[in-house]
Amino acid sequence: MDKKPLAIRFGLIIRQLRLKGGLSQEDFADLCQLHRTYIGSIERGEKNITIETAYKLTTALGFKLSEIFIILEQQDQ
Repeated sequence: MDKKPLAIRFGLIIRQLRLKGGLSQEDFADLCQLHRTYIGSIERGEKNITIETAYKLTTALGFKLSEIFIILEQQDQ
């Protein structure tokens, strides 16, 4: 089980998927209609985000929100 706080684990997943998709923080922020510095704080786990923001992030990456939750659950095993 990963002992890191959930916000940090979620942010790391978002960062990994963003980088895998070849997106800069600025391009990703534009897709999400969020500010680039806010994206950075999410990826570092500094923000507890709303479910709406989580949906924007995952949708912009081409994933379902449930798929990200599955990744988080797999880290717990």
